[in-house]
Amino acid sequence: MMRWNHAALLALTLLAVGCSSNSKKELPPAELTDIKEEVRLDKQWSRSVGDGQGDLYELLTPAVDGSTIYAAAAEGRVMAMQRESGDVLWKKDLDLPISGGVGVGGGLVLVGTLKGDVVALNAADGEQKWRTRVPSEVLSAPVTDGDVVVLQTQDDKLIALDASTGNQRWVYENTVPVLTLRGTGSPIIAGRMAIAGLASGKVVAVDLQRGLPAWETRVAVPQGRSELDRVVDIDGGLILDDNVIYVATYQGRAAALDLASGRVLWQREASSYAGVSEGMGNVYVSDASGTVESLDGRSSSSLWSNDALARRQLSAPAVFSSNVVVGDLEGYIHLLSQVDGRFVGREKVDGDGVRVRPLVVDKWMYVYGNSGKLVAYTIR
Repeated sequence: MMRWNHAALLALTLLAVGCSSNSKKELPPAELTDIKEEVRLDKQWSRSVGDGQGDLYELLTPAVDGSTIYAAAAEGRVMAMQRESGDVLWKKDLDLPISGGVGVGGGLVLVGTLKGDVVALNAADGEQKWRTRVPSEVLSAPVTDGDVVVLQTQDDKLIALDASTGNQRWVYENTVPVLTLRGTGSPIIAGRMAIAGLASGKVVAVDLQRGLPAWETRVAVPQGRSELDRVVDIDGGLILDDNVIYVATYQGRAAALDLASGRVLWQREASSYAGVSEGMGNVYVSDASGTVESLDGRSSSSLWSNDALARRQLSAPAVFSSNVVVGDLEGYIHLLSQVDGRFVGREKVDGDGVRVRPLVVDKWMYVYGNSGKLVAYTIR
């Protein structure tokens, strides 16, 4: 079975852009132009978290639980910090290559590794509570409701572990396409269901206690002659808001699904490996080409589109106050107005780039750069 490495993901993105422009040469990232700064950010604190995303294009995203923010680095460091001051509460160096994280809940901090380990740490002091081996690498954050830990492996298995012991409760297996992007989104837990996006372009809901499917919905249909053309992974994760699931696939569609039944409420053509966000009743998509688009959350009609960040390898979008925020390969975060998509602010965070979605909690935004720089911002 063929597997994509991280460099291939970037190559695929550039290839898609190059083909669409009928050019034999890869086009460079769009140059940034001057903007009128309407929103200014105040940096509240900055901390270094090990080597950050490492050299394998991991997507390690911080997580907040109460007054604490947790972050992990690829070489094995996990840190807990007071989220408004940045004061380090504890630091744990695992002798493991972390590739999935961070999940928090029920007093646990959860990470997954390239070797297929799932590690649960005590949220209060960082001491290991349990460690369990699963069949393949874990490239996204495990999630928990305090009773069950659910994770998705690179080979598209959904696995449930007992939150107290790490013992396996069930496994839900899926058929993996011949060719996939390297990565998975994190599952979400909603009531009695665990919901995940798959490499096949499907979204599946599984009974949380028994591991039996509740519904399965195909969002994208693989098309084209080559396996490359037929890649329709859901790697950007799912967004749940008001009993509606929002999702986007690579080379496929963006869609809204009913939580209870999986019924498609709307869908439209889209291509994203980064993902979507939701705010003010709208859905925001970071397209694989570098376009940021706003869709009406009820009808999917396009409200605005900004293509000035073409080929800049954007992160998934986040909604911060009345702005949409994306990171890019040069380490900038860009603030776009939710109303019309114009640029209203820009900040350089990390010279190594920003590939993970900014984390927004209340009036705070946390940006985790590729080099391991974690920065907290508020709006001035």
